[in-house]
Amino acid sequence: MLQGAIGSFLLVVLTVPRSVPAENLMCACDDHVQPCDHATCWGKVCFVSKTQDNGKATQRKGCLSDNILEHCQTKPMEEYAITCCSSNMCNENTSVLLKGQEQPEEPASLTNLLLMILVPLLALLVLITLSCWKLAQHRRKRLLIRHDDLGDPDNMLKASMVGDSTLEDLLNEDCTTGSGSGLPFLVQRTVARQITLVECVGKGRYGEVWRGVWHGENVAVKIFSSRDEQSWFRETEIYNTVLLRHDNILGFIASDMTSRNSSTQLWLITHYHENGSLYDYLQRTALDTQTCLRLACSIICGLLHLHVEIFGTQGKPAIAHRDLKSRNILLKNNLECCIADLGLAVMHSQGSDYLDIGNNPRVGTKRYMAPEVLDEQIRTDYFESYKQTDIWAYGLVLWEITRRTVVNGTVEDYRPPFFDMVPSDPSFEDMKKVVCTDQQTPSVPNRLYSDSILSALAKIMKECWYQNPSSRLTAMRIKKTLKKLRSSLEKPQQDD
Repeated sequence: MLQGAIGSFLLVVLTVPRSVPAENLMCACDDHVQPCDHATCWGKVCFVSKTQDNGKATQRKGCLSDNILEHCQTKPMEEYAITCCSSNMCNENTSVLLKGQEQPEEPASLTNLLLMILVPLLALLVLITLSCWKLAQHRRKRLLIRHDDLGDPDNMLKASMVGDSTLEDLLNEDCTTGSGSGLPFLVQRTVARQITLVECVGKGRYGEVWRGVWHGENVAVKIFSSRDEQSWFRETEIYNTVLLRHDNILGFIASDMTSRNSSTQLWLITHYHENGSLYDYLQRTALDTQTCLRLACSIICGLLHLHVEIFGTQGKPAIAHRDLKSRNILLKNNLECCIADLGLAVMHSQGSDYLDIGNNPRVGTKRYMAPEVLDEQIRTDYFESYKQTDIWAYGLVLWEITRRTVVNGTVEDYRPPFFDMVPSDPSFEDMKKVVCTDQQTPSVPNRLYSDSILSALAKIMKECWYQNPSSRLTAMRIKKTLKKLRSSLEKPQQDD
């Protein structure tokens, strides 16, 4: 019933919010669904969901953001249902019915009859208004199709393309500045339904990653497990609401709930990189100094793009990753990296001073956690705190890269950070003792200091590991330093 739980958040029941609230609502929530403050949370809409698994019904309460309200627009099924409402604590005493369950009898009244008529009409009007607004805002000229083709999704996609346009052409045409980083929602769903899964290329706690083919082109399809459904919500939300198209951020194509083999699956479709993760690459490849520096530069460029807020109507909020590690960094064919997995990301805008931490109960990877996270002293209401934890993790990734760099014919085998201090699958307490109590950091190989570039990288990583978060380097400072190092490395070659 893996997919049963996946669909629980995606199927709506009786009510749809009349409109997107202007301000956040206080909603009742369950601790096992998301982080709660005294059994409450804040969001744009409240929900109550129910999952039927092996005859046992489980009900959950929580809140969603306005960027994923489209999931409150599908009819209930026998195994999954969700109801949404739009007033403070409106879900506190609300229950939800699965398809086929009997509605408790209520005395007929004029109010009930009016609600039965007006609510669906208002919901329909809201959907029509939002659809028209999106079409007008993004000027989706290529979605204008003939009336007699409206029912055919294949024709919809053909109308959005010209001739034999590739996926790259389609993205370039439709990803206008400021409109997110993927295709229009209608085309996203069409693309997802035209993908053929070829081979599984990775598995983890999040689910599986498959290589898929769309119109002859390789794409990566991340299929989320039921316990990580909130990560799918979060990545979908971030990719579709902010400008994240950058060479060093994994390219987003589409996100969709799709039905395969009579079960519901949550898909995130991205660019495919055959080299796999940086973790995989370092296992099998020793680096020269130039490649080492190239990897380090590309990662910090991607992280800086996340951390920096771009102002204006065509800008983006500042974003902290919160789970940076070599497994979440992919290697492109040009030997540059791109950062993946935004399921734990936090967003912040200076204008509204609103810190959006999402609704994900998942925590980061223990081995890469900063001391303030391990000892639970991090300022969760302060956005800079999250950026500083990213810098700690970047220092660990830099350590992984430099260890695999050849100096005078010598190189170490790949090892994860703290490999000689904690077990292979360390517990929270294991890491807390090493990082907080003993204040240990990974040992830097002495051979690195015989090379000027690697010696400079060793200095950077140590300045990423200060116990005091505010003393750590910023992504901007690291990028500037690495840029100077690259210039010094390339200058002798140019002179030759």
